Amino acid sequence: MSTRSSPRYVDDRIDRALVRPAAQQPSWPDPARVAAVRVRLGKALPISLPGEIDRLRRELALVATRRAFVAQGGDCAESFTATDSQVAGTLRTLLGMASVLTGRTGAPVVTIGRIAGQYAKPRSSDVDEQGLPVYRGDIVNTFAADAGGRVPDPDRMLHAHARSSATMSLVRRVGSVFASHEMLLLDYESSLLRPYRGDDRERRWYAGSGHFLWIGERTRALDGAHVALAELLANPIGVKIGPATTPEQAAEYVERLDPRHEPGRLTLITRLGHARVRDLLPAILEKVEATGRQVVWQCDPMHGNTEQVRGWKVRRFDRIHDEVRGFLEVHHALGSHPGGVHLELTGEDTTECLGGRSRPVDERDVSRRYESMCDPRLNGTQALELAALIADEMVA
Repeated sequence: MSTRSSPRYVDDRIDRALVRPAAQQPSWPDPARVAAVRVRLGKALPISLPGEIDRLRRELALVATRRAFVAQGGDCAESFTATDSQVAGTLRTLLGMASVLTGRTGAPVVTIGRIAGQYAKPRSSDVDEQGLPVYRGDIVNTFAADAGGRVPDPDRMLHAHARSSATMSLVRRVGSVFASHEMLLLDYESSLLRPYRGDDRERRWYAGSGHFLWIGERTRALDGAHVALAELLANPIGVKIGPATTPEQAAEYVERLDPRHEPGRLTLITRLGHARVRDLLPAILEKVEATGRQVVWQCDPMHGNTEQVRGWKVRRFDRIHDEVRGFLEVHHALGSHPGGVHLELTGEDTTECLGGRSRPVDERDVSRRYESMCDPRLNGTQALELAALIADEMVA
């Protein structure tokens, strides 16, 4: 990875962040080409605008202060070939969930899509079962099992920027939805940094790649480049919190990433699994609350509940629902605010998650419409059913 920041805006702090250990980065075969792509991205228009980012910061402050709820969701991994109709279907599903939640709870809902930038994926291995370089998202290489296409190609970062811009145009036409993705590919993210226009004594930067960025479970090392870069951003930031996270580590994320005590600056996204959320969350929650920060607590009930069925990676609706229910129970018991959910979903009639209420998917259905390039997603019907269950439990 190149260690120089965008040629338009020089800041030694960015360079110091980027020379730290950086997990999950591709091995680019041509560093000179990476540098050339970074220069072009440094001159490109950002995907997210400063005023939009500032508005999301204000809305997440309402969540952190118990006055709103977050519905966040979208593709596990966006595709360069996604159609406008598919994008619109995801947006309709998110807005439908928000309408259900607001209608049944009376609380305003901040709607955030995993959209217009969710093109990079962390992986557990560098090679796949065929011995090819693993697929790391369309921003890096191809999903098709082709040796040439799996070679990391930095030009795909330019394609990702173009596709994100086009998708963001659709999002803006719909309105009321912010764009988010995992802050993973640091060559891309650092090239799209733009100066912060807020009234800060210590300069920060807008991440121009999206409104809300999160640090994933595999890149959340406290001494790593992802956390160091996130410290410099004016955008609201999320951190995924898995079962191995200690309460002390969670508190350190809060102190590092919310040094100014800004309500809603940081979102902690718990992904603990339905069988463990009730045991693990209380100590994490109490330790973080003791710091005095007002963070957004969000439940990701997807990643801790994945299994293999007949060779397919699936998730079960009832286990997804149970993790959210456990999340709500812990917050209600401790008097804290369950701020939202973070889901992998699609508006399409897919068969990647088993179960559901009105149109259940069983094991025999899985292969009928399994279209995800990485992880199983709730289909549109399942997502709306889950929103209704969450809303009923919030007001119970």
